[in-house]
Order: sequence, then structure tokens, then C-alpha cells
Amino acid sequence: MPSGTAVARDESTRDRVARSILTNGPSSAAVLAERLELTPAAVRRHLDHLLEEGLVESREERVYGPRGRGRPAKVFVLTDTGRHAFHQAYDDLAATALRFIAEAGGDDAVVAFARQRVGELEKRYRALLDLAPEGKEAEVLAQALTGDGYAASTLQAGAGEQLCQHHCPVAHVAAQFPQLCEAETEVFSRLLGKHVQRLATIAHGDGVCTTHIPGSQPVSPVSDGESARTAR
Repeated sequence: MPSGTAVARDESTRDRVARSILTNGPSSAAVLAERLELTPAAVRRHLDHLLEEGLVESREERVYGPRGRGRPAKVFVLTDTGRHAFHQAYDDLAATALRFIAEAGGDDAVVAFARQRVGELEKRYRALLDLAPEGKEAEVLAQALTGDGYAASTLQAGAGEQLCQHHCPVAHVAAQFPQLCEAETEVFSRLLGKHVQRLATIAHGDGVCTTHIPGSQPVSPVSDGESARTAR
């Protein structure tokens, strides 16, 4: 029987595996092993345990554009149960950290943090949108967001579209720090090449985060130095 120390070490490593999926989105065992500097065998053992507990599930990796030979890679994502297990502790820690940043560096420091956070998402999503068929960019963005736990979809709205996020993993923190929502809106504008407008957010009590995407001629996207202030 493993000692208490060994059990604690296993739980700590398992937490790192799950937290890496929460932070970085759908991940294969090989990517997790490289990211966490663990052996593939160790990662698979922890993933098996998380699967048994219903905290993660596996799915085929979505491929945009031409598919290569062989079977699609298997990636692991957190289930709703897995996300909920993290959110309370994660929200408390994140809110505390952001309050410290605000007190130490003011609003500019919070904005810089928010932009850095969504910057990693932007890099990953850019690769997907570059392969999107013309006119399907918003749909591909919604699929990517869904893979990261945002349960996103699109619908037609007059001459444009609406991007709807039915879940927000950071809603409780964003309620205190709207800079997170504003930075995300900036990223949507840059990715889609249009000046999008946030119409509603879960963080402010709405049922769905809704972003309007105009269907007219694209305009210059929001720059890093220009805040995409949203309608509330």
C-alpha cells in the first residue's frame, strides 16, 4: 500500500495535469508530458484516474483544413464536474492575485495582465482561423472556444452574426475585474478583423456572453493600445 507521502505526491501531480488542461485547453497525453516534464507513462496513469473520477473525458482532436494520414490524435478535456471542482479555489486565488496587482500597479497593470492572459489563446486560435473557410471564421472561433470550456455557438443576427458563450470559466473573477472581458473582446476583434461589440456578459448577470459581429465590410481591428469598451 502506498505511503501517505506517495499518495499526496500523486494527488499533487494529478492536480497539475488537470490544471494544465484547464489552463491550456484540450491536450494530448504527449503534450501534457512535455509541458509538465513528466514521462508519458506517468501522465497516462494520472489521466486514467481522472477519467475514472469523471473529471476529464477524451475526444478526437478537431482538425481544421486537410487531414493527414492516420487516426486523429486523442485529446483530454475537463468535464463540467472537473471544471466546477477547480473554479471555487481558482476564483478565490485569481481574485486575490488581481486585487494585489491592482493595488500595486493600478488599472494599467490589471489591463496588462488581462491582455497577456488572452494573448496565449489568441496565438492558438489564430492558427485555426487562418485555416477557416471564408465566411466561417466566427464558427471556427466558436468551436475553438467550446474546446476551452466556453460552450460557444453562433447565430445569424440581421446582416451580421452573434457569438454566444453559454459558459464562462472566469465569470466570478470577471465580475470584479471587467478588464478580463474587455481584453477578450479585443482578441475577438483582431481574430475576426472586425470591430465587434460585446452586448452581454455572464459576469454582469446575463445568461449568455453575447458578442455582435458585423457583416459589413471589415474595419481595422482594435489595437493593443485601444480598449474595446463593451456595451453593458
